[in-house]
Amino acid sequence: MKKILTAVLAVATIAGSLSVTSPAAKAGDVGAGVAAGLIGGALLGGAIASSRPAYGGPVYVEAPPPGPPPCVWRRERYWDGYGWVSRPVRVCY
Repeated sequence: MKKILTAVLAVATIAGSLSVTSPAAKAGDVGAGVAAGLIGGALLGGAIASSRPAYGGPVYVEAPPPGPPPCVWRRERYWDGYGWVSRPVRVCY
């Protein structure tokens, strides 16, 4: 916002000083007026364009962490009456 205000103030000051000190326009002075207008417009446009980006940029949203798998295979030991035996068992949460 400060850049815009500074640019507008500078253009207004230059335009005001030119209108007070310059004599009446002649047909040959049109080129100087056009050049001054282009320079002033470039200064003002540059200040406005650099004040903020054209868009907010990409937004990244954190995804929730993955939960445990619904079913897993585990090896469990059990006593079968004669000794310890292990076998694969499907465990679902």
